[in-house]
Amino acid sequence: MALPTLNPEAERTPSKSERAYRWIRSRIEDGRYVPGYRLVLGQIARELDVSVVPVREAIRRLEAEGLVTFERNVGAQVAMIEVTEYVHTMESLAIIEGAATRLTAHLMTPERLARARTVNDDMVASLEDFNPHRFTELNKEFHEILYDGCPNPHILDLVHRGWNRMRALRDSTFSFVPGRARESVAEHEGILALIESGADPLDIELAARNHRLATLDAFTSYQQAHKPAHSS
Repeated sequence: MALPTLNPEAERTPSKSERAYRWIRSRIEDGRYVPGYRLVLGQIARELDVSVVPVREAIRRLEAEGLVTFERNVGAQVAMIEVTEYVHTMESLAIIEGAATRLTAHLMTPERLARARTVNDDMVASLEDFNPHRFTELNKEFHEILYDGCPNPHILDLVHRGWNRMRALRDSTFSFVPGRARESVAEHEGILALIESGADPLDIELAARNHRLATLDAFTSYQQAHKPAHSS
């Protein structure tokens, strides 16, 4: 039995659920929907001129990514910023992103390495007039070059999920510890040097893992130093 021919135009047109997902997510990522913002399905459906069904599907997808939470008698709302969630996500991401970087290292072409170094150079240049959010975007772009194309799709999916959860926090670690930014770009150069030299894959994985853990350590040290004193 022959399969029906797909309409190329239909393939290019996102579904109502996909459109609702992109619409809501863009507002979460650019800060229009702040942590705790209540997502009223009917209101969103009216703005998008769709039924509530595709909006509900989009909300469920965002909930699976950690960008939205749902509570009985409260409804859907943008995920709150939680330090514990940040720590757990960073610990997980250190492991899976390190593995993805190791598995992708032998696939890195000179062109991709040059692109990664260009992004890192942009990060160095941005240190002069430091914008934490811009630095974070460049940081994400740098790491995507190192792990994108990972031959293990399951690990790559986990990395993407980790980054999506990080986006739910929507604030840069470098806002709290700007001094970490300069250390970060130096570590980037070290990872690139390992890949270029054909270093042992495990050394590459550990360098990528320790790089992320160093950022987590800087953040937790800041949190500890700025913890409110308990009243006696």
